[in-house]
Amino acid sequence: MAGYRREPVDLGVYESRARRGPCFVCAIVAGKPDYRHEVVYEDEHHIAFLDRWPTVPAKALVAPKAHVEQVVRDLDDAEFHRLMGVVRLVALAVEDVVAPERTYLLSLGSQQGNAHIHWHVAGLPPDVPYNEQQFYALMAEHGVLRQTAPDEQRLGRLIRQAVLARAGGGRAGASRGGQTGLHGECGS
Repeated sequence: MAGYRREPVDLGVYESRARRGPCFVCAIVAGKPDYRHEVVYEDEHHIAFLDRWPTVPAKALVAPKAHVEQVVRDLDDAEFHRLMGVVRLVALAVEDVVAPERTYLLSLGSQQGNAHIHWHVAGLPPDVPYNEQQFYALMAEHGVLRQTAPDEQRLGRLIRQAVLARAGGGRAGASRGGQTGLHGECGS
């Protein structure tokens, strides 16, 4: 993508961690230091955080805190709609901060790795050539954006502020060292 520096990522290490490590969402919810991410929203049932290996600026992930593996059949109507409400809230906040040309929303993962359901919120920057948009822009095979910890913290703070503004000043964003809201146990 023009204007953004991408660096290669070791996909073997990523795959090994996704397939053999603990559930990454449950590890984040439990506060495990090796899985620390910049949290941009958190409530009793959901968590949203910046992607550690973003392929577009301000890429965030949104997940239920409970260990749920099937996006359609494991959530009742009310749970699904609440989750999608959080996805939309975070996506609108990301749009407020980075003003993308388009925002991609998708749920990835499988029983073989990253089984805990999560939604990717990925804002496509303006002026990305068409042949570098859509799946191309999301694939780590084309490199990831590297940013410093202070840059990530600043971005997280801006998104938390945008979430708060959109949510009417609720609890989402009460910063706690990059973490927000309550931390509960994530059962499997």
